[in-house]
Amino acid sequence: MKISNLKYMLVGIVFGIVFVKAEIISWYRIQEMFRLQSFFMYGVIGSAVAVGMLSVFLIKKFKVKTIQGEEIKIEPKTFSKGQIYGGLLFGFGWAITGACPGPLFAQIGTGVTVIAVTLVSAILGTWAYGYFKDNLPH
Repeated sequence: MKISNLKYMLVGIVFGIVFVKAEIISWYRIQEMFRLQSFFMYGVIGSAVAVGMLSVFLIKKFKVKTIQGEEIKIEPKTFSKGQIYGGLLFGFGWAITGACPGPLFAQIGTGVTVIAVTLVSAILGTWAYGYFKDNLPH
């Protein structure tokens, strides 16, 4: 591994620890969210959306550059019905497995090794999308 990639590994480890300590990788917390029994996960997701919106606003307003000095370009997005299908598929998978792609490794790291099935499924799903993407609605 390159030394320059070490910083990314360390950030990932810290991120995983935060996920574990905040209980946002907990199957029970995720099920509470999908059963509308708790606001906790909605608060976490809403906070992330707010921070993301603020960050994008500030990047555009102050023309922030990357560490290498390159301009950050945020291209406008167009809507397609494939986003609805993909979002529903993602949500169903998240509700059934209790895991989304972000915390998979943190869940496995805490000893929930059955999530490895979800990880393999996510990889296969990504491969299948890449293979069939030209025939899918975009």
